[in-house]
Amino acid sequence: MNSFTEYINPPLGRLLESIKIDKNYVRGDGCYLYDDAGNRYLDCIAAYGALPFGHNPAEIWEAIERFRASGEPSFIQPSAMTAAAALAEKLVAVAPAGLEHVTFANSGAEAVEVAIKLCRAATGRSGILATANSFHGKTLGSLSATGNRGYQAPFGAPVGGFHHIPFGDARALEAELESKPGYYAAFIVEPIQGEGGIVVPPFGYLAAAKEICAAHGVLLVLDEVQTGLGRTGTLFACEAEGVAPDVLVLAKALGGGIMPIGACLCTAAAYSETFGLKHSSTFAGNSLACRVGLQVLEILTREGGRLLAEVREKGELLRSGLMKLQERYPHLVCSVRGRGLMLGLEFNLERDAYPGSLLGIMAEQELLTPAISSYLLNVERIRVAPTLNGSAVIRIEPPLTITAAQCREALAGIENMLACLNEGSTARFLSYLVSPKNNERRFPPFKPEPVERTVPTGDAGEGRFAFLVHPLDLQSYHQFDRSLLAFSEAELDRLAGKFNELIERFVIASTAITSAAGKRAYGEFITVPRTTEEFLHMPRQEALAELKEAVALAKNRGARIVGLGAYTSVVSRGGLYLKDEGVPVTTGNSYTVVSAVEAINTAMERLQVDRHTVTAAVVGAAGSIGKGIALLLSETVPRLILIGNPTNKESSRRLLSVAAEIYRYQAALLSQGRPLKPGSMGQILKSCAALPPAGAPLEAFEEFAQQAERQYRLIEFSTAIDAVLARAGVVVSATSSTGKLIHAGNLRPNAIVCDISRPANVSEAVDAARPDVLVIDGGVIEVPGTPSLGWDFGFERGLAYACMAETMILALEQCYKNFSLGSSGVNLESILLTRSWGEKHGFKLAAFRSFNRPLSEERWQKLLLARRCAG
Repeated sequence: MNSFTEYINPPLGRLLESIKIDKNYVRGDGCYLYDDAGNRYLDCIAAYGALPFGHNPAEIWEAIERFRASGEPSFIQPSAMTAAAALAEKLVAVAPAGLEHVTFANSGAEAVEVAIKLCRAATGRSGILATANSFHGKTLGSLSATGNRGYQAPFGAPVGGFHHIPFGDARALEAELESKPGYYAAFIVEPIQGEGGIVVPPFGYLAAAKEICAAHGVLLVLDEVQTGLGRTGTLFACEAEGVAPDVLVLAKALGGGIMPIGACLCTAAAYSETFGLKHSSTFAGNSLACRVGLQVLEILTREGGRLLAEVREKGELLRSGLMKLQERYPHLVCSVRGRGLMLGLEFNLERDAYPGSLLGIMAEQELLTPAISSYLLNVERIRVAPTLNGSAVIRIEPPLTITAAQCREALAGIENMLACLNEGSTARFLSYLVSPKNNERRFPPFKPEPVERTVPTGDAGEGRFAFLVHPLDLQSYHQFDRSLLAFSEAELDRLAGKFNELIERFVIASTAITSAAGKRAYGEFITVPRTTEEFLHMPRQEALAELKEAVALAKNRGARIVGLGAYTSVVSRGGLYLKDEGVPVTTGNSYTVVSAVEAINTAMERLQVDRHTVTAAVVGAAGSIGKGIALLLSETVPRLILIGNPTNKESSRRLLSVAAEIYRYQAALLSQGRPLKPGSMGQILKSCAALPPAGAPLEAFEEFAQQAERQYRLIEFSTAIDAVLARAGVVVSATSSTGKLIHAGNLRPNAIVCDISRPANVSEAVDAARPDVLVIDGGVIEVPGTPSLGWDFGFERGLAYACMAETMILALEQCYKNFSLGSSGVNLESILLTRSWGEKHGFKLAAFRSFNRPLSEERWQKLLLARRCAG
């Protein structure tokens, strides 16, 4: 953290650091800046027009030196201020006709405040009319005139009397003034909207505004803080239409890039004795700033305005070059805007322009232009900036003294950036963020896969769902953007550290499911950009806030039920913390239980395992999924080992309770006279007189479980995984742990392992070290019709996690209520219900996958051979 971030503006400082534009500039010379590492940057921002002659202009410093040498006093109010009077006289001489008085200020925002007070005092009216998307400053009055609610809302703006109409629409102006006769004191408008995105109004707009305002007794205020004093190729932008306003606001360039100063010029009719005697400012009109202002005007007007002609010439050079780039990359660059050296490049922020790429997400969330600005700064050494209100536009506002060679340098840098952006590779475009040497690195060509777009039909019979996903770990990022495969884990870590703090929740894909029963459901997958490790280390309330925002996004987009994927379920305590967010949620855990048990039973059948002899271990048995799996497995295997978390003091008690529930379930099966599988736990318990009756309280079954563990050893419970796992021929892992709990050393020969946990609990080393062990990626389901889910989740087309499938099933059934929440919400009823509904709609277990890839026939044959060799 640098000192700016620590002591001045922590949130802005963190943002600058995250996108790597927190340069420490140590020297400025003309159009160039130099950082503390000796790098040179072409400055095409020029402090938003406040550097008319570049950094440290010699003539301005000479004026300051002359002032120092003269001994002239700087602050002499109240008195006749000589330097201020001289600057005022010069401004009136060069300004549009009719402007006679000048009130000085210290900034553009303060000068706008002056204009507001002037107009209200002169007219006796309070209404101030401005335009949408405008920018007039951030003090309370100027902020109220600014047409952006995002800047206003936290500060109680706009205050009373401020209203806004569309920019560039003379009819809207006339209609508004006619609707409120005698109400408005002034209409304030920029000749070209700067922060609004370098928006040039239709020609004739200013002239029409002048005429309309005059007809209604309303003063026309032109805010030329950014456009004034040469920026557009004339001394004032309003000269293009020959318009003379009632009030003209100036600042920025008037200080020559060194001194803060603003000025408000007005007609005699707009000035009043009330204003003159009641308005003042301690620092405004100080002698030093005014001497600098005089030097600025001298430079701009010398030799018949030669510098202004050069601005027009260089502006055309830049504009024509940018237009050629737009012609070359029309899908990236929408328009070239502006006049003179106040230019804007509008980018396409449609997500489809960057398919299969996180660049599209950045564009959609209005983060692409900051990234473009950062790329130009770090890679091309060109300094530009986005406009504040126009998120699609980067401004190009170099000093008025920029040379033709420097214009070509800027164009070359922008061309290089567009060529890189055109590749659509997030990895290549953002590589400078993760490693300074990546600029010279070769990246593989990126060919995004076509994205299938699905939209809802709007039919009342169509189910609606959403499902929350997140990258499980750093290596999961390539599932969102294939180009990121080019990054190492360390590089992904650096990128995620920056990316995840900037990106908000987003829709990654959509799908439509048509079931075997003829029902249809439309759904969207919403990404929460946090890895499992980040969720683990975040304060719970912060993590929950992000999940609630994701659920709200789902609700607002029409979801009637929301599924919680991976660690979003863990963070929300099995969905319990999200059950009152205005839309039902499900963890999907009931159908996950169904799929896991089906996978185990299928594996045992294919491998011809004698179930009479099987001991099955459930790692995470105290959790909702583990408990459900243990319940269903008790129907088919004779013995269970329930394994809990050794760090949880309640594990032993909870495992005892799970064992008791299993025995109670078996008692219920026996009381119903249901057929029992040979060799199953129920078959053994059939002859056990000590088993409590089905209606007995759970405490009775807990007592029996403690006795049975010693006597029958049908169900053991332990927290020492390494001590007991090797006794199990079947292992199911269903924990919220991020660790590799299951490894080659704690598995018995020929074990079958089903790993439901995400992130996985089985070490990847098992694949090579134990060829006799079958490891199944549990909970993978084939969706009916194998539709595209809009995103592959690392799977083949039409495959989904069981928790996703449950969300789809509930939407197909239009069962819009909280489901599978917490430990109690995953119960025998919910498990059997989702199993029944899944069969009805055509959901089925997918072909086996192992270690995130399909289990091929070749690998299956190697497994069979290894199992025979292992005995």
